[in-house]
Amino acid sequence: MRLTLRLLSSVVQRRPFYVTTPIFYVNAAPHLGHLYSAVVADTIQRFEKLVDPDCEVIFSTGTDEHGTKIQQAAANAVLSPAEYCSKISAEYRDLFKDYDVEYTDYIRTTEDRHKRAVRHFWNKLLEKDYIYKSQYSGWYSVNDEAFVPEAHVRDEVRNGQTVKVSAESGHKVEWTEETNYMFRLSAFKSHLQEWLKNDGVITPNKFQKQLQDLLENETYFPDISISRPSSRVHWAIRVPGDEDQSIYVWLDALINYLTVIGYPDNDAMLKKGRPWPADVQVVGKDILKFHGIYWPAFLMAINWHPPRRLVCHSHWTVDGSKMSKSLGNVVCPRATPVSPSALRYMLLREATMHDDANYSESKAVNIANSELADTLGNLASRCCGAALNPRGEFPPLHTHELAALEQDVSAQLMDHVERLHEVCYGHYRNYQFYKVADAVIRTLHLANVFFECHKPWELRKKLDGQKELDVVLHITMETLRICGIVLQPIIPDLSNKLLNKLQIPLDCRSWQHCEKPSWRIEGAIYETKNILSGKFVLFQRIYVDKKQKKKASA
Repeated sequence: MRLTLRLLSSVVQRRPFYVTTPIFYVNAAPHLGHLYSAVVADTIQRFEKLVDPDCEVIFSTGTDEHGTKIQQAAANAVLSPAEYCSKISAEYRDLFKDYDVEYTDYIRTTEDRHKRAVRHFWNKLLEKDYIYKSQYSGWYSVNDEAFVPEAHVRDEVRNGQTVKVSAESGHKVEWTEETNYMFRLSAFKSHLQEWLKNDGVITPNKFQKQLQDLLENETYFPDISISRPSSRVHWAIRVPGDEDQSIYVWLDALINYLTVIGYPDNDAMLKKGRPWPADVQVVGKDILKFHGIYWPAFLMAINWHPPRRLVCHSHWTVDGSKMSKSLGNVVCPRATPVSPSALRYMLLREATMHDDANYSESKAVNIANSELADTLGNLASRCCGAALNPRGEFPPLHTHELAALEQDVSAQLMDHVERLHEVCYGHYRNYQFYKVADAVIRTLHLANVFFECHKPWELRKKLDGQKELDVVLHITMETLRICGIVLQPIIPDLSNKLLNKLQIPLDCRSWQHCEKPSWRIEGAIYETKNILSGKFVLFQRIYVDKKQKKKASA
């Protein structure tokens, strides 16, 4: 009886899956890189729910709203810091809504619940003697909101003058001397090295290796300043008991991941299922040091575990150049010529995590037209259209006619469809979303070859061709069904539209439902069923040239 109760308790107290984006700094409007971080995290959480529909997910995102850069940006916008933060934070919310980023919690660092969490965390560090006050001097980057070690500063000529810049970010630094509170980061070097020995805590592995190499450098690892004079940084959370000091914006920001789960309220955390350590935290490579060195050290200092995994992605360049305000090439997602579904697809289709990806408008349009409109959309329209499918059915599969099909193209397509779930499962688990898209598109290319080879428009005219036509349409639509399920985490809107057209019930769209195609289910009775009636265009082809559009419609 006791064992039964214990097992029941473990089921009831099952941990939710906790995934986070970084919180986004509101010194400017959101751009393509911010959106990419968000859709990566969203794809991860959607896949978890696809594999396990009973899985509870906590997916947090939000905005980081304190610091010197916010003060400056608000002043430039002729707004109070609070008004400015609310304005930019709302832009992120709207963007994520447009791009189907289904977060469960949106956190702002100006919220009272967060300020309470930060002060409590500070006091915990203080109790454990990991905070001390000291005179600090060093190179400081306003853009990075961080002190930069001497070894990471270089000279650079700009506008005919030699200036000091951060070797990591390229941002200008200035010499600063002030009294700050310090965190004993040096006490955690060996602990961090031990943590980083675990395979997969940082993925891709090249970023884990970067952190390991960083820790080998003795000169890099001093204690760090975790406060600023409030006279200089007034838009920030004050240090508990010391109004003359403001808490360092990065310490403040990192605590958001705990605020979301109810920290420091034990009852609130219990209601959330105690989802710590976080399962996956998505970060860009520019903030890896803060999440892969500072963050785990802060957590270790209060005896909490570091996150289970950091998924670190590279950056987006534009036409081969780094996005920069000075170059005027920062991409606003809403200003692109493609729809949200198409841009979301392109971002996940093109980026590899390991290396920087390149954005261009022509590439976005070409991928959308080639893969979403032609390869996927056109195939769906043809097999669902009245010309070939006047009965509007997902037709039955006839065993005799299936065996009689032209074997080379049929066997190749069916083999790809049968293996697609296994291939894509591995790619999803390794966060290689571009490989998922590639595997699906390859399968759909084969489906188009299969369709053309069997000429269903001719079968439609044959007096005895209905059963063979049924089989061709069935295999094509079954391929579309499985591809639609697989693509749900990447392009949820288009996938749902496709599955709705095929009248696939909502409770038949989980990962298990793509593991076996219909022709591999022993003893199944394939009953004819209707698909959704009406003209069907899954994805409207994009025309950026009016002459091109006019020519296509002629």
